[in-house]
Amino acid sequence: MPGTRDRGATFKQLAFIRLFCKRSPTMTLAIDFGTSNTVVTRWNSATQAPEAIALPPLAQQLGKNPPLVPSLVYVENAAKGTIQAGQPVRDSGLDVSADNRFYRNFKRGIGTAIQGFLPELDGCALSFEQIGSWFLADVLRAIKASGEAVDSVVFTVPVDSFEVYRHWLSETGATLDLPEVRLLDEPTAAALGYGIRQSETVLVVDFGGGTLDFSLVDLAIAPNRKPLGFILRWGNQPLADSSAQKPQRAKVLAKAGENLGGADIDNWLADYFHRQQGIPLSPLTQRLVERLKIQLSDKSQATESFFDDETLESLTLKLDRATFEDILKNNQFFDRLEGCLGQIFQQMRRQGLSLVDIDAVLLVGGTAQIPAVQSWLASHFDAEKIRSDRPFTAVAEGALQVQQGIELTDFLYHSYGIRYWDRRHRRHSWQPIIRSGQPYPSTEPVEIVLGASTDNQPSIELVIGELGNEADLTTTEVFFEGDRLITRQSAQAAQQVQPLNDTGSGRTIAQLAPLGVPGSDRIRVLFEVDRDRTLRLTVEDILTGDTLLTNQPVVQLS
Repeated sequence: MPGTRDRGATFKQLAFIRLFCKRSPTMTLAIDFGTSNTVVTRWNSATQAPEAIALPPLAQQLGKNPPLVPSLVYVENAAKGTIQAGQPVRDSGLDVSADNRFYRNFKRGIGTAIQGFLPELDGCALSFEQIGSWFLADVLRAIKASGEAVDSVVFTVPVDSFEVYRHWLSETGATLDLPEVRLLDEPTAAALGYGIRQSETVLVVDFGGGTLDFSLVDLAIAPNRKPLGFILRWGNQPLADSSAQKPQRAKVLAKAGENLGGADIDNWLADYFHRQQGIPLSPLTQRLVERLKIQLSDKSQATESFFDDETLESLTLKLDRATFEDILKNNQFFDRLEGCLGQIFQQMRRQGLSLVDIDAVLLVGGTAQIPAVQSWLASHFDAEKIRSDRPFTAVAEGALQVQQGIELTDFLYHSYGIRYWDRRHRRHSWQPIIRSGQPYPSTEPVEIVLGASTDNQPSIELVIGELGNEADLTTTEVFFEGDRLITRQSAQAAQQVQPLNDTGSGRTIAQLAPLGVPGSDRIRVLFEVDRDRTLRLTVEDILTGDTLLTNQPVVQLS
């Protein structure tokens, strides 16, 4: 570990931890909060292996599948915060899309700007964040009802999430009275969940109910080494840098994601039967097409029937695999897969990597089990490299591995920049300072020098923004030069940017004394990203030699 330490004190500290663990047994949980289903796992100390937890009545268990909690919520009374969650929503027949108290796929809405679409219930304005918090609270209540003390929880999060999502999940954990909460990218957790115990570079394809995530992961794990429990915090004792623990490390090399999943496929199938046979769109239709989709993973043809013995109403749906794959093609399903994989290949080339450097392709999520998806992957990778034996539990089980001795290093998915005034075009523009793919924590700070722009300027402000996909920032121009037609690529006039600190107080990074004047460099700004993805600034006044800010946290990055 970096820095100096008292070896005697470290030994006593670790001895105390082991003694305390024996006297007060606790439980570590991993929660894979999914768009369609949620999986909860714990570490079984007897078997020294992870196991999925059955949470009756919230969970359902079909066949050989692990217990899955359907990510469903029915709001009984918004003012009192009373809900039904999971399988009871289906069992009670409350999963009716037209009912504004029923919520599914709400994970997609967390951290988005579409909150206005939610109705007001019982005098309360709802948000997707609130629905998600109620759901997780119900899951944890079911866990605590088992009588086991929960000491630590690891939540897994989508790779393509904005920082507001991660912030919400962290805040949700704080309201649930959990002693320790950690966050981990879903694809990275999946790689660990497949039990790889040697250095390998793996491509994880996490394809669930609502999201598609590709992640290239480099695991630096010593073979034949039993993981040691790496403790970041014990009570109010921070131990990450003060103990003799030596964590194993994993690194994410490339990432790409899409809001695409099994829920979209179910909608396409329901629309198909609606157009072809006039079958109404209803919760019953959604259940039947989902079952058809599952059947077609093992069969070339599938049939699902429903009969109501009270109304004598019957409904039969038939579908073959060829028609199913045509429906996928007509909805640009494979085009979107190619787009994500292309982003991964592009990031690999920047690092001098090629396809031969990928040792394994790991499939997780129910949608990844569709034969057409596996065939598509087999067209790009050798069949022996593709593994799909842990589609539902790999993410949650992998998160537990972090608690059992593996610490992760990661990189930033987005680029970040500062806003400046473009005098030539008379508009604001953005200068990148931290590129996507930047590992964190930073090894070296990024330095910029700024000056005053007006006489007697009292302060200097800086707006930091999360930049859109740089691959999309060019456009093709066509023009005539004499009698010749010329084409060239140039930068677009506008860029999608999400400002992160654009508030009155958040923008100011330096108070100038004496007042600033244009024409000379005035402050030096050093940007660094810590292990928690927090952007920190150090600001020096070049004129006076004073340090105005030291390692000041500004915003958490994604």
